[in-house]
Amino acid sequence: MSIESEIWTTLKVLTWTTGYLTEKGVENARREAEWLLCEATGLDRMGLYLNFDKPLQDDELTAYRSMVARRGKREPLQHILGSQEFDGLEFIVTRDVLIPRFDTETLLEEAVRQAPRARTVLDIGTGSGCIAVALAQRLPQAAVTAVDLSSDALSIARRNAERNNARIEFLLGSFFQPVSERRFDLIVSNPPYITSADLADLQPEVRDFEPRLALDGGPDGLDAYRVLATEAPRHLEPNGWLLLEIGAGQDKDVARLLADAGFDAIVTVPDSAGILRVAGGQWHAV
Repeated sequence: MSIESEIWTTLKVLTWTTGYLTEKGVENARREAEWLLCEATGLDRMGLYLNFDKPLQDDELTAYRSMVARRGKREPLQHILGSQEFDGLEFIVTRDVLIPRFDTETLLEEAVRQAPRARTVLDIGTGSGCIAVALAQRLPQAAVTAVDLSSDALSIARRNAERNNARIEFLLGSFFQPVSERRFDLIVSNPPYITSADLADLQPEVRDFEPRLALDGGPDGLDAYRVLATEAPRHLEPNGWLLLEIGAGQDKDVARLLADAGFDAIVTVPDSAGILRVAGGQWHAV
């Protein structure tokens, strides 16, 4: 894309970029080209369509070219734009945290459905803080605590809590170690669940740019679930719930781990695509 010898109108830029990103293997290339151009120009998508014949300013074109080059290397769009929406809220994202996914809203919805009156909530492996922040908004009566092993992730999560006016207690540590003497009405987690052998086959956006700590679930993808199932009972109030996001095809294995640990009322919940995305259980022992 030469900025010296040609006049690059909005439509011409979008057409070129759509072809370029398609060649690089980017899905929904046209839509992503539009989002990037919105970022470079300050227009919304309707503004782009109303200005198809308008040439880009040099500074707009320079900024756009930089973003397109990054996307062509399969850097996630969310990293380039700097944020991602989750449950109607905007979250800062960087390479230090997993990008919030729409599928994870299934976990959020089930948590609110099963524990609408929860007074104490724990989010294990909070990452960007999207689940903790959304739960703080959905359950305003609850005191929400969020734990992560990564100090860099916690820094992003704190910024997201401030951005969305959510009061959350953030603690650094592994699993339940930072809350060793405490109990909660609701414990949620979106733990790493990709098998170690499958990491190399992930899309480049995930494999090369998202934190491996948030992806690698061990040889069978269930390492974190074993810890969560066995340790959560010591941190749940009577009748408290443990709810976990799971990978496709992991429902039976995770349900068995929960049953073996003494949970009952075990549930598995599909996402909008019909894939069982959440498994959980209630703890009745005193």
